[in-house]
Parts: sequence; structure tokens; C-alpha cells
Amino acid sequence: MHTTPRPHRTWAALGAAAVTALVLTACTDDGARTLRGTASASTVPTAPAAGVLAPGGETSDIATGLDAPWSVVRTGDGVDALVSERDSAKVLELTAPGKTREVGTVAGVTGGGEGGLLGLAMHDGDLFVYSTAEDGNRIQRYDLTGSAGSYALGDATTIIDGLPSNSFHNGGRIAFGPDGMLYASVGDAGTGSDAQDRDSLAGKILRLTPDGDVPGANPFPGSPVWSLGHRNVQGMGWTADGTMFASEFGQDTWDELNVIEQGKDYGWPEVEGKGGEDQGFVDPVQQWSTDDASPSGLAVIGDTVFVANLRGEVVRAIPASSPAESAEYFTGDFGRIRTVLEGPEGSLWFVTNNTDGRGDPAEGDDRIVSVPLA
Repeated sequence: MHTTPRPHRTWAALGAAAVTALVLTACTDDGARTLRGTASASTVPTAPAAGVLAPGGETSDIATGLDAPWSVVRTGDGVDALVSERDSAKVLELTAPGKTREVGTVAGVTGGGEGGLLGLAMHDGDLFVYSTAEDGNRIQRYDLTGSAGSYALGDATTIIDGLPSNSFHNGGRIAFGPDGMLYASVGDAGTGSDAQDRDSLAGKILRLTPDGDVPGANPFPGSPVWSLGHRNVQGMGWTADGTMFASEFGQDTWDELNVIEQGKDYGWPEVEGKGGEDQGFVDPVQQWSTDDASPSGLAVIGDTVFVANLRGEVVRAIPASSPAESAEYFTGDFGRIRTVLEGPEGSLWFVTNNTDGRGDPAEGDDRIVSVPLA
């Protein structure tokens, strides 16, 4: 049942409302809030540091009425974009503000829990898709036929399959790095010890060629593993100088923002959050209480790292040059936020996730929202 629509607010107005009590349900990674709160005075965004981007105007809906959207990739200079719906396994095309059409359905997707049709990425005109199948998670490359306004899914080529899967902790984010390689996050699938096992692909970030081969420069010969010791990474992005950031769900204590380096171990399940350096692990550059975050999608725009948060219901902006700092925007205004990405004409897009079974949908949910950046 739909509830009253949430107001669209400017970023400067977030501190005006009083705190509303929030009740948290039981969850795995990103438990829903059963009551929606307005912005808390304790989370009024601080003034952004010099060179850091921040939302600077009114929000507007780019798409509404989506069903558990997970990933969005833009295909052109305007609003043209492709959207994955986790549970329906559909790929939708955004053709104009408020207008979508079905591109196709990814065959063989087994939904349930946090699995289903997850990450999308574009490379050389092909669409790369991360999804959950009966025998595990997989990445496929689809020929994208047609053109803007008439795209269709062509033939599929499997890049890698049999990746560890479960009803939770599937990872699922894919992205092409500045080196032209395909990076993929794979969750621990509920078995934390596998994140420390180099022979397992669970709890890892993988690096592959676009054809699914192992690049020769990978840290472990013959292995697609790029980094290890992860619980459930769902956001990846790079700055102009090649620094790689990743957002990661913790368990009970700390969610993390990490700077990813090849071959490094980020500690799960031996350590959660900071405090693992004396054991040879890499500490996060920022951590948040799991009640306040559940960081999913991540986008680097200029010198700013934007992170979408599900349970925290907030967009965070983090200076890439000073990643221990952050500012918060839209706290509680849109509910659960799954994905962020760079929009056209100097804007930020973010994607809500209130229809995924853990949220409290308002009229028009789920939606893609645009806001100018200043």
C-alpha cells in the first residue's frame, strides 16, 4: 500500500525538521525502517570543503514506478539510461523524463532475498550484467541492439559464472576501471571464512578482461582476485588519478569506505571496521555505524565520492582527498537509497529502493531522482 508521498527538499533545508523516532526491524545487511523520520538536526550537512561537490538545488523525478531498481547506466549525453530491476529481471530503458520501456528480460535469473538482476555496466557498446542464476552468480555480456529509444537485448556471452551466491551477501556491482578492465564485487555469500581463502571467489573484488580472462597484472597468478577480505561490497568507483574507492556492508558494528589496492586484504571476518593494521589488514578510510549506513552504490564525480545508503536513508558526499570527512544530504526524505551516479549537465542521480521488501513505499516509488551539483 502506498503512503503519503515524501516532499522533495533542497539540501539546505535538511536541518529544519525535528527528529522523529525511528524503529528498526531485524535485517541482514540493510534492514528497513518501519517509521520514516525527517532530517535530524544532528545530521545537518557541514559546509563542503573546497573543490567538493554538493547538492545545490531542487530535486526532480527522472523516473517513477520502478520495481526494486538496483543499477542504472547512462547510454548517452541526455537522460537515456538502462535500469535493472532486481526481482523482475527486466532491463528498462529510460527514454525521456518519466518515460520507460522494456528492453528485455535476463533469462535464467533466480530471485529471492538480495539475489536477482543486480549490476549493469556498459563497455564498447555492449551491456554487461551481473545476476543470480540457479548455480550461482554470473556476469554476462549482451549485444545491445538498436539505438536510443529502441534498444533490445541481443545474444548473451557468459564472462564468468558459478560465483558464490546466497539469499544475501551477493555483492553484485560491476564497473569498468580506467585501465579498461572489468571489476566485480562478490559477497561472502554468508560464509565469512571464504573471504580469507584465496582459492574462493567469495568476499572478493575481481578483475577481468572484457572477455573474462585473467589479466597478467593481477596480484595472484591465474586468479581473477584483485582484493580480498570483503564481506559485501556494493559500490566501486575511481578518481581521475586512478584511486579506487569501494563501499562495504559490515555486520553488527561498522560499515566501511575503503581505498582498494591490488592484492590487499581488508580483514573480514577477522576484523570489522578499523583496528586490523597490526594484523596486516587494511583499515577503512571511513566507517559508519551499521544503523546509520548500509552503503550500497558509489560514484566518484570530480573530487567527490558519493555514497548511497539504504538503512541510513541518506546520500553522503566525501572529499576524495580527505576521505575521513563526509557530509549528509536528504536524510530520511526519500527512504532507502540504493544507487548514485553522475547525471547529465552537472547533476547527481540517485535511486530509491523502497519496493524491495524492506522499505515503506510512498506513492511513485521506486524512483530515480536528479539534483543539481554545486
